[in-house]
Amino acid sequence: MERRAGRYNIKPGEHLSGADLRGAWLPDAALEFANLYGANLSEAHLNGAQLMRANLTDVILWRANLEYADLTDANLRNANLRGANLTNANLTRANLLGANLEGANVTNANFYSADLSGANLTGVDLKSAFNSGYI
Repeated sequence: MERRAGRYNIKPGEHLSGADLRGAWLPDAALEFANLYGANLSEAHLNGAQLMRANLTDVILWRANLEYADLTDANLRNANLRGANLTNANLTRANLLGANLEGANVTNANFYSADLSGANLTGVDLKSAFNSGYI
């Protein structure tokens, strides 16, 4: 990973386990298959990011902007998404087992076949999310 002028150059599948990316500017980033296990992405700008099949286990995404992000098949087990913006995000088949989504904005988010078992959904308006009855 390289950092230049506040931007990060991250390759798909790159291993970033435990990385400190607080406030990182990563809009439209291609992060397919990336290993971000335990990384801190608090207040990161990931709008439009491609995070399909990424390992986001134990990741801190507190107040992160994930608007229009594609998290299809991503592993977000035990992730902290408290106060995150997931507006129009695609979480199809995402593993959110034990994740903390307290106060997250999920307007028009797609949770089709996502696993939300044991997730903290306090203050989350799931009526505004597209889920086709599979939550």
